[in-house]
Parts: sequence; C-alpha cells; structure tokens
Amino acid sequence: MKKLLSALMLLASFNVLAADPQIGKDFDKTLQAIPTDNPNKIEVIEVFWYGCTHCYHMDPILNAWVKKLPADVAFKRIPGLPQPAWAPMAKAFYAMEDLKLSDKLHEALFNAVNKEKSLNPTDEAAAIVWMTKKSGLDKSKVEAAFQSFSMNNKLNQAAQFFRASGATGVPSFIINGQFITSSTMAGGNDQALKTVDYIVTNMRADKTNAAKK
Repeated sequence: MKKLLSALMLLASFNVLAADPQIGKDFDKTLQAIPTDNPNKIEVIEVFWYGCTHCYHMDPILNAWVKKLPADVAFKRIPGLPQPAWAPMAKAFYAMEDLKLSDKLHEALFNAVNKEKSLNPTDEAAAIVWMTKKSGLDKSKVEAAFQSFSMNNKLNQAAQFFRASGATGVPSFIINGQFITSSTMAGGNDQALKTVDYIVTNMRADKTNAAKK
C-alpha cells in the first residue's frame, strides 16, 4: 500500500510539472536581449496590430488581466510593424498617445476595424479622418500628430523591437526583454496570458533568490 501511495504521489507531481508551460513550445527566448525601461520591474509588452482579429479578441481579456497586475510588473503595448502595410495603425497608436486619446479611442479603433468593418487598417488617410471625427479635434492637429518629426523615430523603434523579439505574428508578449510567447505558441489567448504569468512568477523567484545571495 505504501508503495502504491508513493507511486501515486510521484505521478501527481509529474502531472503538475507536465502541465507547466514548456520552453521551446509554449514560449521561447527572444531573438535578442531587449533593454527594459525599469530594472526594478518585470516588464510585459504586448506586440499587436489593430487590424488583427486575434488581437481584437485578446484586448478585453488582456485589459482585465492588466487590472490585476501586482506592483512589481509593468505593462505596455508596442504596435507590431513587420511590414509597411501595418504602419498606418502604428501611426494611429502613437498619434493617440501624443494627443492623449488612447483611453478614449483604443477600444473604438479596434471596433471600427474588426467589428464595424468601417475602417481599412492600411489606409492612413482614412485613419486620420476617423480620429478627427471621433476626437472632435481639428483635422490639422490630428494630421500633425501623424506626421510629427518624432513619428519616424517611433516607427523605426517599433520595427526594430519586432525584429529583436523574434515575433512571427501578433498578439505576442515579450517578458522582461528575455522571453516571448503568443496565442499561437501557447494555444490560445487565455493560455498565452497564463504562460506570461508563469514566466513572471519564475522571474520574480529568480530575483528574490539573487537578492538573498
């Protein structure tokens, strides 16, 4: 009986371990090490595109997840820019940041592209018209945000980030500039966030152990 109980306990332990996300399958190392904004935080970055249906479905799940983040985790978004056709939505993202419209229009832009099908995500002129209408701002101010001197620098950084991460699609998540996971890798949106949690937990434990030495 004792041998049977020991065998069952070992099997249960193995099943727990086997259920954990696996490197090389559910997540991987980034192609290059990427500097983070704050070394005192564990940084999680979503790489996304407003024209991506999977990103659209991820967004409400992600927003709920972000609200529950512990104090030692910092979250932000970076628009994916693997190709020129994605640039109009990257510009829209940064223009909304500059004009302080992100909270008001982020979800609305996702809806316009994916739910209402009223906006072509590759059409910059249409994006400017949409943002002008939704914000109530003068069109010249919106156009200036899209064409600002700093915009090219931001787009270049976004493109470099995408390449350095090793991402092959969106939505993808970069954890502390060292690991990457995605809905495709992890097997779904919920699974991707669970994988992020798993990596964050392990990185937190590593930091705690390093501090004790």
